[in-house]
Amino acid sequence: TVDHPYSDSDQPLKDEPLADEISFDDFMKVDLRVARVVKAEHVEEANKLLKLTLSLGGDETRQVFAGIKQAYDPADLEGRLVIMVANLAARKMRFGLSEGMIAAAGPGGEEVFMLAIDEGALPGQRVH
Repeated sequence: TVDHPYSDSDQPLKDEPLADEISFDDFMKVDLRVARVVKAEHVEEANKLLKLTLSLGGDETRQVFAGIKQAYDPADLEGRLVIMVANLAARKMRFGLSEGMIAAAGPGGEEVFMLAIDEGALPGQRVH
């Protein structure tokens, strides 16, 4: 065995097993893009949701409701780069229309971790 400086638990896979395999063509249908949070705000009467306005560059913006309220302060999100599913069909929610989804890991609640993007990435760039 090799000694590692860190230990990866198998608990996340026990809690949420891997999804069924998909084809490469199916994966290529998902349009993941870099987006910048230009506005983040609390949603009245929502325990889990923040309303995010995301820029994909130029005049292209999307409104997304994200279940990250317990993990993030809206003021800390503005200006941050995120990964979003840009071609997800819009979904009417109680609080408005959600036009995509941001990529995050974790079981939820306070344990939500948005994916970090290296410096130099630009809003609108496709994630391959």
